[in-house]
Amino acid sequence: MTQKDQKSPSNVSEIAGASQAQVWQRRDITHAEPDWLAQEVPVALVYNGISHVVMMATPSDLEAFALGFSLSEGIIDTPQEIFGLDVVPGCNGIEVQIELSSRRFMALKEQRRAMAGRTGCGVCGVEQLDQIGKPITPLPFTQTFSLDHLDAGLARLRDFQPVGELTGCTHAAAWMSPTGELRGGCEDVGRHVALDKLLGYRSKADWQQGAVLVSSRASYEMVQKSAMCGVEILFAVSAATQLAVDVAQRSNLTLVGFSKPGRATIYTHPQRLR
Repeated sequence: MTQKDQKSPSNVSEIAGASQAQVWQRRDITHAEPDWLAQEVPVALVYNGISHVVMMATPSDLEAFALGFSLSEGIIDTPQEIFGLDVVPGCNGIEVQIELSSRRFMALKEQRRAMAGRTGCGVCGVEQLDQIGKPITPLPFTQTFSLDHLDAGLARLRDFQPVGELTGCTHAAAWMSPTGELRGGCEDVGRHVALDKLLGYRSKADWQQGAVLVSSRASYEMVQKSAMCGVEILFAVSAATQLAVDVAQRSNLTLVGFSKPGRATIYTHPQRLR
């Protein structure tokens, strides 16, 4: 997780998740010059010896990613259901080896068997929204947020994107307190992975009051992952999709898009906002 007091990217010779390469600019295509690129590697999440999914990700904060993914996908309910977690570099990528409790591993195997029996993409032909994604228990209404504090959080979001500052190639997800302070944040080339990393850290931190702020659009997966982890308010810098709004509505999540200085579009459950 990026820390607020981290040295500015312009003052470092290397940074986790980024590497240098020679590039040619339009202004002078005859001479190469160094530039920074965000790293993107295959990361396999392996549960009790069985590979479950391979994601393309920035190779940092991978323990938090595995924990957040496990929570947001409903594989576990609490971090205590993971007994061990190891990050193992390989020739073609990175494995995150996760040891689940016996009960959770049995449930995961049942889920995998059900998925194996489907044909096509698994969504085509679905007639009801309730059949898409994970079942979500409707969220309570315990959080409030004053929109007067949103601009303060937006102004600090780039503090949690050192790789993005160098490369222009990452998304960020941060936890914003009710006063607009960003308590912590993560970045990744994938917006879902950045969110999972943040949710993993949040599960072990004392971040109950507040909201998630993401630098991307709000797709239904972003809403679903947040709701699965008990997040009641989600601010997105860009737009929301119709399905994201539908999922937010039925899960009682307050969804806000186009979160920019002096601006916000509230799609669902505005009663949490002031």
